[in-house]
Amino acid sequence: MSLPLDTPQGVTDTLGYLQHHLQELTERQHVSESNINSTLAALTAQLQQLTQLVAHPSPLAVPNTPLPPVPSPPVFPPPALPVRWTCPKLSYPPDFNGEHHNGHAFLNSCSLYICLASEQFHDKQERILWALTFFKGGRAAKWSKNVFCQEADTGIFPIQTWGDFEQQFRLHFFPANAINTLEGTSYHQGNRMVDNYLDSFQALVSDTGYIDPQTLVVKF
Repeated sequence: MSLPLDTPQGVTDTLGYLQHHLQELTERQHVSESNINSTLAALTAQLQQLTQLVAHPSPLAVPNTPLPPVPSPPVFPPPALPVRWTCPKLSYPPDFNGEHHNGHAFLNSCSLYICLASEQFHDKQERILWALTFFKGGRAAKWSKNVFCQEADTGIFPIQTWGDFEQQFRLHFFPANAINTLEGTSYHQGNRMVDNYLDSFQALVSDTGYIDPQTLVVKF
């Protein structure tokens, strides 16, 4: 833009300065706009890359190093089941009527049952009372009745231990001929062989129920 010729020099200088400064500002604006455009272009490119990564993620690189083996859990054997001892089924002694030839077998049957089932009896007297329950007839029933009568009269059961019961039982219900033979004075070896005499003596001892060593020596 041209100025009139009569424009003062001061105004001319001021206008020139303002034009120059305006030109500098314009150039700076162009530079700033260029920088902003470049920055926007770079940000736009980065945004596009991020959008593609989110839409199509690339698989992670797996190293070729094998993974360490996973240790197996320890295997313990199952606990052993407790072994339960079962008592064999026991037979009760047969009913006893007092006959001598059955006395030895009945007493052995009672003793065997008590030995195998001792936990069923709380004390020694229960064993005796249990055995008396099989005295069902004959001389055996009468003897059992007499025992309980003695208890009623005295207030004390006359047989205190199983050993006393065995002794009384042998006296009343074992074969009388065996006791008479060993108690007599005519029982000797005589002409018999030692083995035969010994077998006979052991049979008599078994029938009488003698167990005292000194008695056996005297009777032999």
